[in-house]
Parts: sequence; structure tokens; C-alpha cells
Amino acid sequence: MQLTSSSHTAEKRFSQCGRYLRSAVFALVTLFGGVEAAQAGAKGVIELYTSQGCSSCPPADELAAELAKDPDLVVLTLPVTYWDYLGWKDTFAKEAFNERQYGYAALRGDRSVYTPQMVVNGDDHAVGSNARQVNRLLKRDKLPVDISVSLDGDDLAIEVERHRTSKSATLWAILYQKKGTVSIGRGENRNRTITYTNIVREMRPLAKWNGDAMTFKLPKEDAMGRKADGFALVLQTKQSGRPSRILGAAMLSSPSS
Repeated sequence: MQLTSSSHTAEKRFSQCGRYLRSAVFALVTLFGGVEAAQAGAKGVIELYTSQGCSSCPPADELAAELAKDPDLVVLTLPVTYWDYLGWKDTFAKEAFNERQYGYAALRGDRSVYTPQMVVNGDDHAVGSNARQVNRLLKRDKLPVDISVSLDGDDLAIEVERHRTSKSATLWAILYQKKGTVSIGRGENRNRTITYTNIVREMRPLAKWNGDAMTFKLPKEDAMGRKADGFALVLQTKQSGRPSRILGAAMLSSPSS
């Protein structure tokens, strides 16, 4: 389904989710060693914009679940609210996700947003159920910066490699719920039960990055929220105040285990 674009400010509400690392966290920035089970940097980031009120979305939700099995991919589901008026209020949706999708569309010069949509590496997009097109975009567009995240005792150990670049970026911590099953009672998907994968619950800016190597530890109690059982990192640029090219990413499931 398609919706005409409007002048939303991308990531306005995401920026309200958290400030750059608090002084207590900055105090933990340090070189570290002996970390086990480090997660290698991802080769691609897929953002699925979907809605429980969209009858064409379930095939894309299923594709997201399949793609999420690939350890080289960071696959995130960002449910939107703009189809809620059709009769069912999406139980996972946030207006901040609408704004993020509008931001991508405005930067590309698109006249509209739609569901299901998969945005690949913050750059190009495809219909979210079109596996062939999504895989083509992944093969064409590689992430240039390696990032790793691992558990080190009570901390998450994070490392971003040095990379020569003229662009600064923000390192985001993304808290997600690995699975969520919803029985939909009204709207276009009424009487259907749909399972969603890697549902974004919160997105927090951690640090600015200017191309230098960066290593630090973040207490996992600070990093994780009550509704999240997964943790991802995304290094992303901005252009004209809108989300733009993703340079690197990594994912760590169930860091509390």
C-alpha cells in the first residue's frame, strides 16, 4: 500500500530516545582485550517498514524472518502507524518509524512511502516481498566499515574500525524484540495471526564517529531495555538532517543470556 509523502523531520523522535553516551558510560571507554564470541561486522542492513493493517505485508514479514536467519545480515522490522485508521491499531508501530521512512523518501526524492518496503543499507529500497530485488541490492551495496560487538562479563564490548572517510556518522544502539506474534482482530488482516521478527523497540545514539578507530565498553544493563532481547549497532550518516547511507553494522542476540 502507498501513502503520499509529507514534510516529516526524519529521526526527530529517535533523537529524543537517548542522549550521546552519558558521562558514566564515557568513563568506561577503554581499550579492551580477551573478549570472547565477538560478532563480526554485518554485510548488510535491511529495514522492513510494515503494518499489521496492511494486507500486502504478511509475505514481506515472512521474508524478513527468512533473511534474519543469515548471520551476515542485520534485519530490523519498523512497523508504521499510518494505516491504523483502516480499523486496526498496530501494536508495535511508532510514529518515529513513519518519520524515519519519510526521511529516506524525501532524501531520494520519492513522492510517496509505502508498505511493505525494505530499505537496504539506508540507501536504496524495494517492495518488501520481492526477495530477488532485495538480494540484488544487497549484492550491489556492501558496508565499508567493520563493527563488532560481544559480551564481556557485565559489559557489551564494541569496536568500530578505522576507515578513511570525509563523512561523519552516528553509532546507534538498536534494541529489538526477536519475535512477536499478534492475533489481528480487525482491519485488512482480521482473523490472521502474524509473527514479526526483530521488532525495533528503541533506537539510541551512542557516539559520533569521524573515521577513527573506536573501542569501548557499555554496561549491558544500560544498553538493554525490558522489552528487548536483541541488540544491534548501526553506523549511519545523515544528509540534510535525514537518515542516509549506513556504513557498518553488527548484531548480538540475547546479550542478557
